[in-house]
Amino acid sequence: MLLDGPQTHLVKSGTPTMGGVLVLIGIAISTLLWCDWSNRFIWVVLVVTLGYGAIGWVDDYRKVVRKDPNGMRSGEKYFWQSLIGIVAAVYLAFTVSAPSNEKVWELFVAWVQSGFSMSLPPKADLIVPFFKTVSYPLGVWGFITLTYFVIVGSSNAVNLTDGLDGLAIMPTVMVGAALGIFAYLTGHATYSRYLFIPFIQGAGELLIFCGAMAGAGLAFLWFNAHPAQVFMGDVGALALGGALGTVAVIVRQEIVLFIMGGIFVVETLSVMLQVSYFKYTKKKYGEGRRILRMAPLHHHFEQKGWKETQVVIRFWIITIMLVLFGLSTLKLR
Repeated sequence: MLLDGPQTHLVKSGTPTMGGVLVLIGIAISTLLWCDWSNRFIWVVLVVTLGYGAIGWVDDYRKVVRKDPNGMRSGEKYFWQSLIGIVAAVYLAFTVSAPSNEKVWELFVAWVQSGFSMSLPPKADLIVPFFKTVSYPLGVWGFITLTYFVIVGSSNAVNLTDGLDGLAIMPTVMVGAALGIFAYLTGHATYSRYLFIPFIQGAGELLIFCGAMAGAGLAFLWFNAHPAQVFMGDVGALALGGALGTVAVIVRQEIVLFIMGGIFVVETLSVMLQVSYFKYTKKKYGEGRRILRMAPLHHHFEQKGWKETQVVIRFWIITIMLVLFGLSTLKLR
């Protein structure tokens, strides 16, 4: 299969997986201990994170306990991911524009009464970084569509990246910490006005969630560093990716997430291109051909002779640069 790992990874057989469960427990407990329980953004992020974690847990359980190498079927997994993503997208379409859940309901009713044609306030527009006032109106349907793809796409992107020891968790920590900075500034009226970013009342509380995610991720990295003593599994990768996407939508920084999470994006594109080209050439020539030696991209570099630790650390370095570039959008406007 195209996505099978290199033969050198067979020595990892038997390493405990589903370590993401401990990461999610750490995030949930830490967040609930320190957050404001009345904050609606905290709850929507937790629901998405734990919901995607549940999907990953079922997938891992079938692989590990039931010895089913395929785990949850792709269609079934995508259905549940989509269901959670759509519900979150509909809720966020109105909650980023309203100061309370009561106002959220009022906006939703107004949207229904308008024949599903109501527009949203400017703070719900797609913000283009590096410009003070450039943004694109999305409308309710546009916002829901964008949010759905950001959440589901981020979840799967992190999951595809999680193929080497420490490869996915450290970029997740760095991107999550940076999003925490965006969340704090977005939830502060003075800072948001000074930096020309939308003021989202209550978004600053997400700094607690992002801090918990960074802390739990670093703790997990202690045991996931090469040679890994435990793997994160889908339960962790799907959940953390969904969390990153949800936070990015709330703080209105979808494009910045695309920049900072460039490693996740490239890894996903490598799989899409590899599979598409393989199917195309098989249909045209009767024999499937490959663009890369192996997908995702990190396996391609392994096949070219890079050591696993070289791939991981170099991808970390790239992520550091991308995160700094993403943070620079706060001032370079």
